[in-house]
Amino acid sequence: MNSKTAYLTKAALIAAVYAALTFAAAAAGLAYGEVQFRFSEALTILPLFCPAAIPGLTVGCLVSNITSTVNPVDMAVGTLATLGAALCTRALRNVKLAKYPLLSMLMPVLFNGVFVGAEIAYFAGENTFMKAFVPASLSVAAGEAAVVLILGTVLWAVINKNQKLQDLLK
Repeated sequence: MNSKTAYLTKAALIAAVYAALTFAAAAAGLAYGEVQFRFSEALTILPLFCPAAIPGLTVGCLVSNITSTVNPVDMAVGTLATLGAALCTRALRNVKLAKYPLLSMLMPVLFNGVFVGAEIAYFAGENTFMKAFVPASLSVAAGEAAVVLILGTVLWAVINKNQKLQDLLK
């Protein structure tokens, strides 16, 4: 398989898995709103290993946000937050704290906390943005941190210890 085909295949698979996991979280009432525990966000560690994860996560988020309660806005804001986080995760992949890429793994927490928090605050109503922004941002960031720092760390550890998986993702 040529490198372009392999890249597109990896990106497409990541997008599909991200969307499927988000829809599973949505079925449990956990994918949208101020409290979000998208299981799919564990995949946001994949840019540490695989550049194809950047478009994969971005497209997966776009597809997932079609069913969001504020879909047109969430499709834009959430998708751009995911793209920004994935790019920063990839860029910071070599910055480690005791061999752990903490700064990279915090990028989805930061981007989603700020951008999705702002989106939620915006829809809270007129004259309430500033009152709603901090609690919404903290709520989104907390859910994101729980998923990324727990499930994402487990996924990172599994991939990090398995050379075959790393080679498959490259």
